[in-house]
Amino acid sequence: MASAAALPKDVEKHLKQLFKKLPYPVTVYVVTDKNQHEAIAQIVREFVGLFRPLSDTITFHEIDLEDPRTSGWGIDRAPALVFQPERYRLSYLGVPLGEEGRSFVEMLLLLGSRHSGLSDPSRRILQRLTEPRKVRVFVSATCPYCPQQVVNAVKAAVERPDMVSVQIVDIQFHPDLAERYSAFSVPQTYANESLIAQGAQPEELFMASLEKMEQQSLFIPESDAEEIDTDLVIVGGGPAGLTAGIYAVRSGLRTAVIERGTLGGQVATTPVVENYPGFARIAGKNLVDIMVAHAMEYVDLFPNEEVMEIALSPSMTVKTNRRLFHTRSVLLATGATYRRLGVPGESRFAGRGVSFCSTCDGPLYKGKKALVIGGGNSAVTEALHLHHIGVHTTLVHRRDHLRAQEHLVKAVGNAGIPVLWNAEVKEIHGDKKVTHVELLNNKNGKTFTVPADAVFVAIGYVPENRLAQAVGAALTPEGYIQHDGFHRTTVPGIYCAGDVEGGYKQIVTAVGAGAGAAMTIFEDLSHPYWTRS
Repeated sequence: MASAAALPKDVEKHLKQLFKKLPYPVTVYVVTDKNQHEAIAQIVREFVGLFRPLSDTITFHEIDLEDPRTSGWGIDRAPALVFQPERYRLSYLGVPLGEEGRSFVEMLLLLGSRHSGLSDPSRRILQRLTEPRKVRVFVSATCPYCPQQVVNAVKAAVERPDMVSVQIVDIQFHPDLAERYSAFSVPQTYANESLIAQGAQPEELFMASLEKMEQQSLFIPESDAEEIDTDLVIVGGGPAGLTAGIYAVRSGLRTAVIERGTLGGQVATTPVVENYPGFARIAGKNLVDIMVAHAMEYVDLFPNEEVMEIALSPSMTVKTNRRLFHTRSVLLATGATYRRLGVPGESRFAGRGVSFCSTCDGPLYKGKKALVIGGGNSAVTEALHLHHIGVHTTLVHRRDHLRAQEHLVKAVGNAGIPVLWNAEVKEIHGDKKVTHVELLNNKNGKTFTVPADAVFVAIGYVPENRLAQAVGAALTPEGYIQHDGFHRTTVPGIYCAGDVEGGYKQIVTAVGAGAGAAMTIFEDLSHPYWTRS
């Protein structure tokens, strides 16, 4: 961080307004180590220097690691931040840079309000805790999903300071801790030394996992959900769903967008986008932020909420893990998930060397060896990103030529990234983490092994068609939702758009599909095609 580091003026103004409203003071102890390289301490001081002038309510005090108070706070390394230790047990090992800046701001707001903001179901779960939970969340500055999990943990600590302590660990500042816990994919959450979550979770699922001490995949509310009346429910908050929401509301339809994870879909974890009109080069997360900000001007968004059931009769309803929507139509923009190799070792080493997101996990492998499996745009983009952040990267492709766009293929050649042609993964090997990969040359039938610290899988996607199947919509032989060319499925009132339809799987085509679907839905609700003679 440069010595002249400063927040953008609009961000500084906004933060000052937020912090001015805090009813309670927040004290942050900044732990540095006089025996550590001075450059690290300088990064910490410059980061803190960005926030010191923003509020008199938030105060920072720098102390050395040898200060006797640090051991009482459970801090044995620097750099670290300790928050309000007289009231909470909350610390951050590292410096919350990049995406983690969002986590830091959320912490300050939660601590300064002394209010967790948890839903009633989440509070009820935490009230059932009878034994302490020592939570440790592993994060990185480049992971767009990590702040969601951090905020979940902090909310739990604010709600139950008597039972929940939280320590956030930045894997880039403290890679030895990540190594010790085999936390090679972020976010990854432990409680009392037990792994309770891989990936970001909706709030209630996090609390349920914390209670059960193992990852939960389903949360059923204990009380009836709030009921909301809409004309259109859009399931999926990626480019197609967000665009459809904008167009639908502008057409006069009461619309809700439901997204079970982070808004933006796959784009949020795309390192760089170079083919979206209007932006010669933009980080995927930045593009998503622009889309979400635009959509928020029009449509009601419900992130971190999962659709459990769609009922078609006697009236159309959409039931989520939090509420019930009454609607006249449903647009399935559920996208597609990462396709897996299906080879031995892939599941075993997930989060321990096997990854599907170079943006999230790539920084941990700087200076180490990684294989990227695939030959399309996604694989090549992942390989280029890893190469540029200092990972020794090799592409593994089952054919003798790459299927990616010519521009990307040239970039691989210019970067000097080696490619293993006609090679298929047979098995991923290791002990506690990946150490080497067994490959098959599909031309001569011979197997060989390649040493690797990480395997990034980028071989395409599987359509998210569960809800389509549940309502009886017809699918293509490949599992995509069948439609009439105007985004109508075979079930009246149910529509589809984006990657779940198949096609090119490009951001720009998803946006176009979302717009087209919204206009079709408006026309159909005005003059229902299923009632025409």
